[in-house]
Formats: sequence, C-alpha cells, structure tokens
Amino acid sequence: MKKETVIIFTKYLLDIMYFAGIVVTVLLPVPGLVQKVVSFFDFHDFEGHYTEIIVIYFVLGILAVLILGELRKMFRTVLKDDCFVKDNVVSLQRMGTYSFVIAVICLLRTVLYMTIAMLVLVLVFIIAGLFSKVLAFVFDKAVEYKLENDLTI
Repeated sequence: MKKETVIIFTKYLLDIMYFAGIVVTVLLPVPGLVQKVVSFFDFHDFEGHYTEIIVIYFVLGILAVLILGELRKMFRTVLKDDCFVKDNVVSLQRMGTYSFVIAVICLLRTVLYMTIAMLVLVLVFIIAGLFSKVLAFVFDKAVEYKLENDLTI
C-alpha cells in the first residue's frame, strides 16, 4: 500500500471517528434513546444505574473526543510534513493524561457493574497513557535536536 493511501485513509478515519464521537456523546443524554438501544440488545446491566451510567459514558465520550481531537491536530503536522513541533509534544502529553483519566473512570465504573472487558479497557488506557507520555518525551528531544540543527544551518 502506498504511503499516501495510508495517510489519506487515516485522515478520513480520524475525521469520521471524531465527528461520530461528538454526535454519539451529544445524543447520550436524550431521554429514552439509550433505553431503546439497551432493550434492543437485551442488556440488563443498566437497570437501577441508568443515570450514573449515562453520566459516566458522557464523560468518557468527551475524553475520547478530546483524544481524537489531539490526534487530528497532530495529523495536520504529518500532512504538512513537519511532525517534530512543540504542539505535538503538548498533544501527546494531553492524550496521556486523558487516557489515565479514562482508565480511572473505567475502574470506578466497575463499582456499578464489573465486566472483564472493562478491566481490559483499564489496562489498554493505562498502556496508552504511558505510551503517550513516553512518546511526548521522545518528540520533545526530537524537537530540541531539530531546532538545534536548524540553528546550525
């Protein structure tokens, strides 16, 4: 697969996920909508905790959209062929923080009802947070080297 094809595909995928995430998150509090979806899938874990779960998923949705927003911001630098900039370091730091917050909220959600999938999500977001923070340090060093190199020339 060509490099350009992967880049274009990824850009459109990020855009779709970002805007779909906004729509889904905004529609979560709409009365009755989630109940219809829940009854369609015959999912009973919502019983007795409807408000708490809607609030939790609303906050998780906001955090997910924030992560996707940071990824889209970083992707613009890829399209400009200028990846090693301070803005990407800041974006990676934010994404790491958002990932850790998601992990904590998912862990707290297990108090309402616990599933193996949620514990896997906690682990995934802890790893994603650590990866983002480490990658931010790597990018920060790369930005320093790039700026130093630009000054030399």
